[in-house]
Amino acid sequence: MHDAHLQGLLRDLQRGDRAALEALYRELSTPLYTIILRITQDIPLDEDILQELFVKLFRQPPAVIPRNPRAYLFQMAHHLTVDFLRRERPAETLDEHAHRIGAFAPPSAERLDLERALSRLDGTDREIVLLHAAAGLKLREVAEVLSMPLGTVLWRHRRAVDALRQQLNGGTL
Repeated sequence: MHDAHLQGLLRDLQRGDRAALEALYRELSTPLYTIILRITQDIPLDEDILQELFVKLFRQPPAVIPRNPRAYLFQMAHHLTVDFLRRERPAETLDEHAHRIGAFAPPSAERLDLERALSRLDGTDREIVLLHAAAGLKLREVAEVLSMPLGTVLWRHRRAVDALRQQLNGGTL
């Protein structure tokens, strides 16, 4: 879905067009859900966050149509997820987090290795890698979503990819 098409759907949404919301949901619910899931690792919570995202978008569409609507929507998902996590799990221990992550059974040894390596990254580095690799955002868009300088995102992405490569090649993070 191109920016101009997304901008048109957001304009329609400003007028209360439910079909525009449905089109946005069909096109973007899966990548948005994937990013939310990668951050929380909690399927019931992820479904709530995704639903809240689209309800909020319908009730309060952006007053000004963003130049980069895809980055805007991922930023909205990121902020909602962080807010939900702060409310739902203010003091989760590492053991609780590891137990939740362990509930996801990866289908292959390679995927298990990748999931393990990703889980060892710093939370922000993991988000940068996932927004770029899984959501398909450009690093410039990732910087917008995370409200970080582009140079910092570029540096952290490179550092994270190097750490993942080292871990997957038998080293340690």
